[in-house]
Amino acid sequence: MKEIILDTETTGISVKDGHRIVEIGCIELDNLIPTKNKFHCYLNPERKVSEKAFEVHGYSDDFLSKQKKFNEVVDDFLNFIDSKKLVIHNAEFDIAHLNHELKLLGKNEIDNEVIDTLTLARDKFPGSSISLDALCKRYRIDNSKRVQHTALIDCDLLAKVYINLIDQKEPTLDFHQEDKITHTMDKGKILYFKKIVKPTPEELKKHKEFLRKDLKKNFFN
Repeated sequence: MKEIILDTETTGISVKDGHRIVEIGCIELDNLIPTKNKFHCYLNPERKVSEKAFEVHGYSDDFLSKQKKFNEVVDDFLNFIDSKKLVIHNAEFDIAHLNHELKLLGKNEIDNEVIDTLTLARDKFPGSSISLDALCKRYRIDNSKRVQHTALIDCDLLAKVYINLIDQKEPTLDFHQEDKITHTMDKGKILYFKKIVKPTPEELKKHKEFLRKDLKKNFFN
């Protein structure tokens, strides 16, 4: 099951005030394990960044004016998320901005299934702080690189938070060991277990010989 961890940065809070997207970051998960597939771009919003937004992400008007416009990346973005579940922290915000960009180009709104980790966290920890930083602290996830909000860093952190929110653990797979760890799906849950290695006929034969010798030794002694 493939999912997309998604995050955006914008020029400001509300699309009603004409604010636009300046960065999109996506990380693909396959059965909760990050793949090498990522989508990332900075965007020219064709307007000024608000002071509050600049304090959050630090992208200047000069830097963004040299980036591609949304219409230049939209097809690649839509192909990347096609038919995949989207996992977003405060999904209402990001989806509203993405749909606004699509509407400006006369394209259909996003119809992917969306999981809002903000809602998951609110249900799981009612009354507690449920910001991404607060959840990283709760789950002891290192967020020291998050000096400012950047889409890919936030996606990486959210992927780890999401796995913990749904009561899974990040698998550590060591493919260099003989006793490999494998995983499978069972009714939406991931089960981890050690691979069973069956003995060869020769090994079974030697084992029986060993047991016979050991039995004789103990019997006559």
